[in-house]
Amino acid sequence: MKKLILFFALIEICFSCNKVDDIDQNLNGKYSGVFTVEYSDGTKYSNSVTVNFSKINSYTSSGNGNSNNFYPAGGSGAYVMKESKIVFSDTNVWLAHFDWNLILGGEYNYSINGNELTISANKNDVGFYKYELKKE
Repeated sequence: MKKLILFFALIEICFSCNKVDDIDQNLNGKYSGVFTVEYSDGTKYSNSVTVNFSKINSYTSSGNGNSNNFYPAGGSGAYVMKESKIVFSDTNVWLAHFDWNLILGGEYNYSINGNELTISANKNDVGFYKYELKKE
């Protein structure tokens, strides 16, 4: 009986891994769209954004940090997908004079609908950060 349970557990693990790989495979490519942040005081900022995903689970996100307009700031590094969450690990060095939640880093909820990808997070009770993207 224990062998049978172990066998089915291994099969479930294999199928679960394939589902994650299929999701990652669908993310590969360039996405463009709109980034929006709405702060807790009701202030809202939007700007165009692109996010590139690679097959090796790395990403780059455009931003306007060099022009002191950080909506969004950008970011690049590695990402990991877990069920309905995606975790970005930004590898850049940033100055401390802006809202670091504008960097594409940390944990976000995501949803995929065809070629549309939505990434969003309510961060630190500061604001709601949302990327509405379409695969090119």
